[in-house]
Amino acid sequence: MNIRNYRRQRLAFSIIATLAATQLPLAYAQDAAAPASDDQETGKRVTTLSQITVQAQKRVELLQDVPITMATLPEQLLQDTGVRDIKDLQTLVPTLFVASTTSETQTTARIRGVGTVGDNPGLESSVGVVIDGVPRARNGVAFGDLGELEQIEVLKGPQGTVFGKNTSAGLINVITKRPSFKEEGNLEFTAGNYGAAGVAGSYNNKLSDYAAFRIYAADRKRNGFNDVNTGVGPRTLTSDGDQDFHSVRAQLLIKPANDVDINIIGDYTQRNENCCVGVTVVRGPSAAIVNALAGGNGVIQAVDIDKRLTYNNRDTTQKITDKGLSAEVNWNTSWFGNATLTSITALRKWDAIGGADIDYSGADIWYRPYGANDNSVRFKTFSQELRLAGNADRVDWMAGLYYDNEKLQRHDAVTLGSAYEPYLSTALLGGIASNLGVFGIPVNMSNAGAFLSEAAGMPYGTAFAGAASRDRWNQDAKSTAAFTNVTYHATDKLALTLGLRYTHENKSVDSFYSNPNGGQGCAAALTHPASIDAALVGRGVPGFFTPFVTPTVVGYMCLPWANTLFNGRTTAQAFSENEWSGTLKATYRWTDSVMTYASAARGYKAGGFNLDRVQSGNGLSDGPAGIIPVTDTSFPGEFVDSYELGSKTSWQDGNLLLNAALFHAKYTDFQLNSFLGTSYVVRSVPELTTRGLDADLLWQTRVPGLSLQAGATYTDAKYGDDPLPDAGLALVPGNTASFAPKWAITGGVTYQWDFNAYLMGRFNVGAKHTTEYNTGSDLNPHKMQPAYTLLNARLVVGAISKRWQVELWGNNLTNKTYMQVGYDAPIQTGSVNAFLGAPRTFGLTVRGAL
Repeated sequence: MNIRNYRRQRLAFSIIATLAATQLPLAYAQDAAAPASDDQETGKRVTTLSQITVQAQKRVELLQDVPITMATLPEQLLQDTGVRDIKDLQTLVPTLFVASTTSETQTTARIRGVGTVGDNPGLESSVGVVIDGVPRARNGVAFGDLGELEQIEVLKGPQGTVFGKNTSAGLINVITKRPSFKEEGNLEFTAGNYGAAGVAGSYNNKLSDYAAFRIYAADRKRNGFNDVNTGVGPRTLTSDGDQDFHSVRAQLLIKPANDVDINIIGDYTQRNENCCVGVTVVRGPSAAIVNALAGGNGVIQAVDIDKRLTYNNRDTTQKITDKGLSAEVNWNTSWFGNATLTSITALRKWDAIGGADIDYSGADIWYRPYGANDNSVRFKTFSQELRLAGNADRVDWMAGLYYDNEKLQRHDAVTLGSAYEPYLSTALLGGIASNLGVFGIPVNMSNAGAFLSEAAGMPYGTAFAGAASRDRWNQDAKSTAAFTNVTYHATDKLALTLGLRYTHENKSVDSFYSNPNGGQGCAAALTHPASIDAALVGRGVPGFFTPFVTPTVVGYMCLPWANTLFNGRTTAQAFSENEWSGTLKATYRWTDSVMTYASAARGYKAGGFNLDRVQSGNGLSDGPAGIIPVTDTSFPGEFVDSYELGSKTSWQDGNLLLNAALFHAKYTDFQLNSFLGTSYVVRSVPELTTRGLDADLLWQTRVPGLSLQAGATYTDAKYGDDPLPDAGLALVPGNTASFAPKWAITGGVTYQWDFNAYLMGRFNVGAKHTTEYNTGSDLNPHKMQPAYTLLNARLVVGAISKRWQVELWGNNLTNKTYMQVGYDAPIQTGSVNAFLGAPRTFGLTVRGAL
């Protein structure tokens, strides 16, 4: 451990005076703290919050010495709040939002209103996730059971110096428990509502004086949160959002010498679940057509999201496999003075296979079938980091090299159901009738569902059926970087930090498109346009109107998945980038208890390729509406210039920490990924500016066993005024970004007491409150989530020795229904759906230890 002159560095200048009680119960700061001392009067162990250590700069330092705005979550807090995956963290950090959409694999983390929508694997994450020193390819890849947690650090703002290229908005640094040279073990049983049942356990022991191991395993199951009306079938499962996974994590620690340690980690997780369905938020004009095609069971009759009732006739099966092997070597060497050489080598593989009912209704319109060669995403990643860190006189220094090779494969398939043709025909003909009705021209609506067959000159039911699109993308990405982070202690009070990273990116993608048979109607329309004119005239449309109407009909017949202009098309794209990122910081310690800092940072996230079908009127991504395939699907890198002015202060002999920071960040070419009704389109928004105030309060009170925590973030995140080429994004310029509430406040209290010499009790109560924010990337007002509060609690009774304990817990105790993400119902103009957050859950956990 290298903690430099703690007496001359203790932290920060107080910016705020108002921090309402907020969340992150804190009573067990000693679990993350530096060595304690003995109270001479009582003989009890005493620790102070100012002794908490972190690894935010890839070296062990005191939290109050690090000029980074961050939240530190120690082991006991994580256990008391039931944190098992990154989604659970958002109730503990005010500025952090984690949401899932079409699958739990499509999970997006946002900090200060900035994050990358996860529905397109071609986009890297603005908020990085690192687990035991190994970066995960995307937020969704990091979603899963994290195992035995030692500490989690949530770093706010760009961290592109020592943690890599894909951290333009922040970083979640997860540190798990390592093996130790003593025997210990524990077993945990959990039962709860929604049929929740789980078992987890770990065992640690030494193999010799030079080697130790630790193994953890878990198996958890739960029924779905949402009820499903299966409509016309063939789906039979009447709930969705269940949990069914097992996970194992094994570690081997080898210490061949006092100055060398090697930790090898192998992990494997498999999830077999059903997710995700959306509830109706707005019934658009097409809802009546959907209902008719589903025999009255297509869409909910009256909007009521509190019912958590969804309509899906197709399965949402998903199978996720995540496995990896890593080795970390640390060698304390005198070759470079007092220095440590660290090597982290990792190989990871992640596979996700999933089906989806993409019309989100009980009618059999269209869906994505379940199958590895139909709909799947695979990541295979090799990474190597080598760094040397040490100190000399007044300088703390670190330099390193990083390399990763990420191979990404995506298969995407759309199948058209029996209701596809009648739905589009009825919706289209109804729109034509409505528009021509203004001129007093009647349109024949009889047997409207057969209109597109007529327009294609084909028998009814043959124009659109079965396998529509079958596409695949193979992407290869290589990243090489050199980085350094140096802190110069100019005086006992003033320290200057310079961090730099040079990154070289190479990316290439091969795309393969096909339409096995679902695009026959489009092919007929393109080769025999006269059939469309004849069908329109036969329905009563005057001939002089057909030139104005026919393009709309062709557009409906040649939507991306049915567009035969893609059929047989292959493309090969490649690009490289060379970019600098870094930071410059200055800290000044006014007293032992007050430190202030100022920082400027340049963050960077690589560009990439949009792995989806996109079409336009001229074949360009930003072109007008049309049916010409877009072959150049690349988008540029995302950049951010960030500035912070912060303080870190400690009071009451280090038992009260008050930290705050003002922040201002300007993003250029912000990568906005939006679903525009037919496909996902990546737009580089010229400008996004976020600014505000971050504050955290940690207080280990003078009342024995009582701790409080509070956090508050004020965020003003707005897009620039530059217009975007999509009508669906007309509300974006000049408006507040999605997932950026003005205020987010967390607070909590933990209290522990002894019943007697053998029995103790502990309770933890925490809450998170957010003001209103929009949950859609297009900022549709119907996707606005009103202000809400989530309340969690846990009551523990157990042995003081920690041999056993019983926990009664509950999350979202007020059963608040809230939207994770709002989205347009695909090809259902005017209809809006939403993926909901978890409802009230409660249960009992029993723990036992060796």
